[in-house]
Amino acid sequence: MSNPVIVFLGPTLPVSAARRVLAADYRPPVAQGDVLRAVMDRPAAIAIIDGYFENVPAVWHKEILYAMSQGIPVLGAASMGALRAAELATFGMEGAGAIFDAYIDGRLEDDDEVAVTHGPAELGYPSLSEAMVNIRRTLSDAHGAGILSVPARRRLQDIAKDLCYRDRNYGRILREAEDDIDVDPAEIEAFRDWLPTGRADQKREDALCLLSRVRERVTTGTLGVRPLYAFEHTTMWEQVARPVLRALV
Repeated sequence: MSNPVIVFLGPTLPVSAARRVLAADYRPPVAQGDVLRAVMDRPAAIAIIDGYFENVPAVWHKEILYAMSQGIPVLGAASMGALRAAELATFGMEGAGAIFDAYIDGRLEDDDEVAVTHGPAELGYPSLSEAMVNIRRTLSDAHGAGILSVPARRRLQDIAKDLCYRDRNYGRILREAEDDIDVDPAEIEAFRDWLPTGRADQKREDALCLLSRVRERVTTGTLGVRPLYAFEHTTMWEQVARPVLRALV
């Protein structure tokens, strides 16, 4: 295949680890306009893992629909990719991993489940907070390992969910739990001791799942897309797309 796959990746997985799974054109977390720019490079596919939001306009659904209308498969997982894949699954965007599955079946609904704060690109986008989806998985694993009872697991989960995504980390959760009369102190200490080896990273697992799937599909020649819609060049689309396309000329 002449053109590489373009992958938008940031704090979920180091590029060095991603390259060991899939040789691709790795780009920073996706923002509005980036998928449209990627379409101009005619990639074999576009894979979205991480993306900007809040202070930077998020990738627009319409540009993903445009990419697929041009015959370019778009896949997503783990973070922004899982969100957009769930939202656009009925239009032909493909998702992968447990987080995508949870959004599809309604077990997850909020965007903040995958949100994290992170450092700059020069440092490799180090995560400065913990994603709620990772906390849920870790607490579930702790319960399965006999570390947390059902009530303790649920209470720690509620404490984490009540925090702003920027403030979510295990240190903060444990401090909040220490002052909570509904959590047995012995369970908190047991969880604290178990955490260094038991901590799960669902976002990383899902990102690797997506990259492995893309590699397999490239190898077998089964990477494709059948858009389930007719793309419409609306006035809003022209207003957003025209400046991006003009900048590429």
